[in-house]
Amino acid sequence: MKAESSTYSTSNDSAAGAPVKAAEARTGAKKGGKSVPNRRRTQAERTALSDKRMFEAAIKLIIERGTERTTLKEIGEMAGYSRGLAHSRFGSKAGFLNQMFIRFDGRWKSHLGEYVGGKTGIEAIISALHAVRDFLNTEASYMRAMYILWYESLGHDSEIRDKLADHHRIYRDDAARWVRLGIEAGEIDPEVNPELFGVKFNSFIFGTIYQWLVNPGALDLMAVFDDYEATIRRILTRR
Repeated sequence: MKAESSTYSTSNDSAAGAPVKAAEARTGAKKGGKSVPNRRRTQAERTALSDKRMFEAAIKLIIERGTERTTLKEIGEMAGYSRGLAHSRFGSKAGFLNQMFIRFDGRWKSHLGEYVGGKTGIEAIISALHAVRDFLNTEASYMRAMYILWYESLGHDSEIRDKLADHHRIYRDDAARWVRLGIEAGEIDPEVNPELFGVKFNSFIFGTIYQWLVNPGALDLMAVFDDYEATIRRILTRR
């Protein structure tokens, strides 16, 4: 997964925008040989842009040093803003990381929805598998940073740990529901236990991602996912 790239300004920023960014907002394309000023960004647009840049900076820092050694001051500075912007915007590092979780979750749900949509049964399960595989390829940096955040949250009670546990339950429930609907439609072997399949399906996904985090070059992701897809089809359609 590649995070969206951005060029970070080295100047500090304020709520009204740094001089460099203000100049960027005033400069537009040329029309008829004359410069046509762009409209100024709204406060909401400037806020969205600064958030995006800070989350991108956080991804880079978390991958390099983990969450414990990443500070809000460093996130703000790497994003090209004042050292206190992240703190004033999010209140604390825990608040920032929680918003990062929410942002990632929305991005993942949108991606998954594009693959699964209203599908059920085997088609939904295979589509979800493809969604994970492709997210790993197209959003590698984002995925790596988030899993580092999640694994480092396991050693203590936190809002992120509670949310992660709830998400795991939802993922298991989704897989089990797809199996039940497939059984009802007559395409999946009724001997398959939907709940146990949900556990095994997610064990494959999270176990594979863990191995990929430790050593990305050790896995041929395409081959691994293709093999598991074939295994799923055998398990679910066995009579």
